[in-house]
Amino acid sequence: MLSKLYVGNLAYSVSNSDLEELFSTMGQVQSVAVIMDKFSGQSKGFGFVEMTNAEDAAKAIEQLNDTELKGRNIKVNEAKPRGSSFGAGNLSGSYRSGGQSRGGDRR
Repeated sequence: MLSKLYVGNLAYSVSNSDLEELFSTMGQVQSVAVIMDKFSGQSKGFGFVEMTNAEDAAKAIEQLNDTELKGRNIKVNEAKPRGSSFGAGNLSGSYRSGGQSRGGDRR
């Protein structure tokens, strides 16, 4: 089963092929994507690597996290689903309007 990894703190000069070369030393790489700004075309400083199996992904996290790549110490960890990003839990109707508290008027 594929395991997706987040790779952060990338130097702006890191390319897809740089990441593929590095991570292929840990096992078979399925895909690589350095995330680029759609307006400037410059790297956003992070990317994703999909490894073909979980064992290779775990090895990559253990051995590559906080190691140097093109002058920066990269961060490698398991990628989280997009829906778990900051603030997503606040969209469940927990806002109140009118300034009223739960127990009614407590003046």
